[in-house]
Amino acid sequence: GNLEWLDKNKTSFLIMWRRPEEWGKLIYQWVSKNGLTNSVFTLYELASGDDTESEEFHGLDEAMLLRALQALQQEHKAEIITLDDGRGVKFF
Repeated sequence: GNLEWLDKNKTSFLIMWRRPEEWGKLIYQWVSKNGLTNSVFTLYELASGDDTESEEFHGLDEAMLLRALQALQQEHKAEIITLDDGRGVKFF
């Protein structure tokens, strides 16, 4: 369940420590625990900001972070938005 093929010929793959849905759950737990629902964050703030330094998702690769946020978006817990300086996310 933690391996994902990157091509149709199955010549390259990605092994994930956690699935995107699991990362999303951890991120949302942090948001809820800190009373940050209805807040907007840049992807940089989530992955590299001082506020997330002690969290497991700190330093998470941007591609995996986006996938985690997309999983939260499908659950209607977040919305990925475009900001002037890149992408961000609003949590519900």
